[in-house]
Formats: sequence, C-alpha cells, structure tokens
Amino acid sequence: MTFDEERNALIDRLADRENLSESTEMALRSVPRHEFVPELKQAAAYSDKPLPIGEGQTISAPHMVAIMTDLLDLSPGDTVLEIGTGCGYHVAVTATIVGGEHTYSIEYHERLAKQARKTLNHCGHSAISLRHGDGRDGWPEHGPYDRIYLTCAASSFPDCLIEQLRDGGLILGPLGDRTQVLTTAHKSGTKLERERHGQVRFVPFK
Repeated sequence: MTFDEERNALIDRLADRENLSESTEMALRSVPRHEFVPELKQAAAYSDKPLPIGEGQTISAPHMVAIMTDLLDLSPGDTVLEIGTGCGYHVAVTATIVGGEHTYSIEYHERLAKQARKTLNHCGHSAISLRHGDGRDGWPEHGPYDRIYLTCAASSFPDCLIEQLRDGGLILGPLGDRTQVLTTAHKSGTKLERERHGQVRFVPFK
C-alpha cells in the first residue's frame, strides 16, 4: 500500500475504536505522519505505536494523538500552546483544526526544534509558531491560551502554564512520576477542575 492508503486504513480503525470526532479524524487523515518520523522508521509510520525520533524522545502512537486531540475539544480559531514539539506531528494535527496562526509550540531540544521547523514548513505548516526553550515557562507573549497541552509527563501542571491559560480554558497532559495519568483540567477562576482519563506512558518533562 502507499503511505496515503496505510494512513487511511489506520485512521479507519482508530475512528471505529475510539469514536473520534469528525474534526480529529479529518486532521489525522490530513497530516502525513511518515514525513515526521526518521527515514529509517518510515516503514512503520502507520503502525499504531510510538517511534524514536532522537534525543531520547518519541513520536506518540497515533491512537494517543487522536485521544488527546479529542479531549482538547478544539475549534477553529482557538489559541493553543503545545509543550514538547518533538518532531512536530502532534502540533501539525492541532494546527489543521485551529489554524496554524493560532498555534504555538515549544521544544526543549534544539536539534529537534530545528528539524520540526523544517518538516512543518515542508508539510505546509509554516504559520505555526515554534521555538526552542523551557516549556515550564510557557510563552506568555501569546497568551492567554484557550488550550494548553503537554506531550511529556510532569508531576503537576506548571504554575506558569496555568497562569497563561484563560479563564474557562483547558489544560491537558500526562501527570505523575512512576505512574502517569492522562489528566484534563478546566480553569475556573483560581481553581482547576480535574478529570482523569487513564494510565499512560510518556517521556518525562525536560
């Protein structure tokens, strides 16, 4: 099968199994995951599993990107901050829904940030704002954000990120050290209303 055929077959399976929203399904079909993985791993690009991308990091399994995208409940025009660009695949999925000009991403590893920028440009996502830096500080210049999500595990949501989330906004990420739980939290004034969505395994926050 061609890469396009493999991608559509994978998304067909995920859409049935995870009951994906129409916008999530559309975005996953639109973004060529094989362009974001190292060349030697492209043959496995449409296997539903994480793959190494260097610097001890991974590209998340497609089903996890799908689940997180659905949990974010994104709408066109939402302003979104991603912590942990990695190879750029997840933020490309996000930008397909909300628009690249509304999407911001921070990557701790400079080499990954440079490669992600190159790949995103190649795939038509030059409007995404991407920088190399410490995700714990967020990106206050572009806040407040409607949605913030982490693609790396933290012991708790960093205070700076909560401050940069608008009232009524949502933050999502894997929380915990030995045991990680995918967690959403809606911001209501000075409070976070949390909901747990099952155990996961992500690389730790840098």
